[in-house]
Amino acid sequence: MRTSYQLFVIIFSFLLISSHALAQDSHELYGKVQDAKGEVLPFANVALVTAATGEMISGAVSDDRGNFSIKTEKSGMAVLNVSTIGFKTYTSEQINLESVSKKNMGTINLEEEATSLDEVEVRSSRPEVTIQADRTVVNIEGTVMAEGSNALEVIGRSPGVYVDSDGNINLNGRSGVIVLLDDRQTYMSAKELADFLRAMPADNIKSIEVISNPPAKYDAEGAAGVLNIKLKKNDYNGMNGSVQAGNFYNGRNAPFAGASLNLKRGKWTTNSSLNYSSWVQDIDLDIIRRFQLEEGQSVFDQNALLKLGGKSIYFNGGADYRISDKHSVGVNLQASDYNGRNDGNSLTDISNPENSDLNHLRALNDGDNANQRIFGNFHYVGNLDTLGTKLSADIDYTAVDGGSTSLLTNDYWLNEDFDGGATDRILTENKMNYTIFTAKTDFTKPLGEKAKLESGLKGSWVESDNVLMISRSVEEGPYEPDPNSNHFIYNENVYAAYASVNTPLSEKFEFQAGLRLEYSDITGNSVTLNQINKQEYLNLFPTVFLQHKVSENYQINYNVNRRITRPNYRLLNPFVFYVDPLTTEQGNPNLKPQYANNIEMSHVIKGAYQFTLGYSKTTNAFGQVMTQDEETRKTTLQVQNFDKSEDLSLRMMIPVEIAEWYSTSNMINLYYKAYQSQLGDEFLDVNQFSYMARTQHNITLPKGFKVELVGMYLSPFLEGQLEAKGFGWIDAGVTKTFKDDKFSLTVNGNDIFRMRTFRGGVYFGDINTDIQQYNSQQAVRLTLRWKFSKGEDFKVSNRSGSTEERNRL
Repeated sequence: MRTSYQLFVIIFSFLLISSHALAQDSHELYGKVQDAKGEVLPFANVALVTAATGEMISGAVSDDRGNFSIKTEKSGMAVLNVSTIGFKTYTSEQINLESVSKKNMGTINLEEEATSLDEVEVRSSRPEVTIQADRTVVNIEGTVMAEGSNALEVIGRSPGVYVDSDGNINLNGRSGVIVLLDDRQTYMSAKELADFLRAMPADNIKSIEVISNPPAKYDAEGAAGVLNIKLKKNDYNGMNGSVQAGNFYNGRNAPFAGASLNLKRGKWTTNSSLNYSSWVQDIDLDIIRRFQLEEGQSVFDQNALLKLGGKSIYFNGGADYRISDKHSVGVNLQASDYNGRNDGNSLTDISNPENSDLNHLRALNDGDNANQRIFGNFHYVGNLDTLGTKLSADIDYTAVDGGSTSLLTNDYWLNEDFDGGATDRILTENKMNYTIFTAKTDFTKPLGEKAKLESGLKGSWVESDNVLMISRSVEEGPYEPDPNSNHFIYNENVYAAYASVNTPLSEKFEFQAGLRLEYSDITGNSVTLNQINKQEYLNLFPTVFLQHKVSENYQINYNVNRRITRPNYRLLNPFVFYVDPLTTEQGNPNLKPQYANNIEMSHVIKGAYQFTLGYSKTTNAFGQVMTQDEETRKTTLQVQNFDKSEDLSLRMMIPVEIAEWYSTSNMINLYYKAYQSQLGDEFLDVNQFSYMARTQHNITLPKGFKVELVGMYLSPFLEGQLEAKGFGWIDAGVTKTFKDDKFSLTVNGNDIFRMRTFRGGVYFGDINTDIQQYNSQQAVRLTLRWKFSKGEDFKVSNRSGSTEERNRL
């Protein structure tokens, strides 16, 4: 951890020392572009043309803060045209260039268009949804659920997204989703990511980008797509920020608090936030396992209560220095400290066909886990000319230190003779650390007036060290080493290059094509087993987008791409974890990456209604596989590769504005899933049609009251071997603002009618297992927030650092 902080200090010092050397003079015509709400518009096209013929004299593109400047040596009468996607073109009054030496064009406000070729804004629903050619952007600012929720909860309400009770994220019914934070990956396991997002207040989020088929600029990682969380930017010149505090209650209390502070002075813009959160969850779990023996059926009836909880502190801070109108540098630092506690109490009754005796197993699990993470980013952005040529570079460093300790105490007895039973204990200690270094550069070059070329390079270097120590004790005897202990070292090097071209084909068609090349060199070393597993592969990932504006009220977007999901580092570790004496979870050093070929067609009607048809075929798809030994009657869980899986989906987004004060947003996702794979001696060949429906209602009432109601239902669905029954739930929230909207009080209710119970099972080969689970989702949350500001409007640029490795920890 000390190395990470030293790196941050060195980078920040370099920033201060070197930033004065690149200052450049201003241009003759300059100004700023923003929309009617006062929000800046980056990358707007600014053209200086002759007043008489409209011939191009010079041009520029507004930077990340909406600023632009144009230099010209020509004379005569000219006008300035400013345009960007989704807004009407602005034309200035005539300018006599002979009398201009340095003219401030001031702030140019662009008026929004209802529809455009590249994106369509859905105005009739809250949250506002913007449909672009390659993504759907959900603006969650101002919603009741956002003001009182965490990031994981609002992600689960995005189009096509479902977050299960364990925090796993699915998109359009598919797993393998990558989550980015301001275009940077979070590099965590599914559990660590869920804990991280629970600690992040949703009020810090500006929007969520749902990208089912990302373009070539993005890493090819994430077979199911990408979710990009865009954090709020600074909005005021001077100082602004917020303070919040509240409590979550689901039978146990979980307080939380946080603050953010943003400052701008001269060429410096800074932003920072510090949040404390705690979370609690009680899992009621019932599992019935049936084993078919020669004498008859043996039944394991297990009832468990798992009490989980954790506390975390998360800091995010950044600083940008504007060297000149064309060049800026900056740093970003993220640090988190998480400490969790897991207590489990499980009772299993075991019946056997040969007699009427009832065996009992009680398992008590006492566990602690911790995770410390630090991320540092240094970035540079340069606008190399007035035509829009841009160069950016990022250097990232991530360090993660974590570990867990658990003591599993098992008591065995027959019928009612508890005192005559036996006891054993299993002690598990796991230490892990990861270091990740990435560097990348991106280059953008306009080709003529409308076409654009993008290209870039990236390298990442990953090293992880995982030590798992297991020991056993019988009765009160000493602990003896368990042969399943393991020391695993993992190294991964990935090198990538990409290029893409965007160009209009006609007034109605726009085309974008890209190709990404990635080379991976992976070595997994099980020191304990003296076993080295090497993987080396070179892959090409093409992307194609076509936008067709059929009419003013009808647009069709087509896209095709290929994606990869690499197994996270922990899954490749040949570990063995004991859930209880009868159930173990194992790593898989032979796990291969999964590849997905995707095609999607999206129809947008009247700028509000979206109908998207998609198909995906995945090879080596990841899936948790359950196997059982009929003799020992022990169950093993392991993530394995399925030979093939196919997904066909139809997603419909239908906003309805009932009145000015009452709007709804409705989503229906119909999907068909099929799996085929040889699993041991059995062949898995299953398929099912399923659907997911969500309706969200937003009501604005007098005197500062806002009400939000969300209902969701999932039909029965398949996930590999697992067959799940349908279930649904209802969430609601109300917010009251006062003191000129500086203060707000929000009350949220989750799973109000306690309907979100999972029921399903595995019925494959000799396996016959029923599962029922409820994760104490029924809860109430109270949030009080104070917002403060002082100064004029301004924005801070967001940077995209590395975009692949950290999410797979």
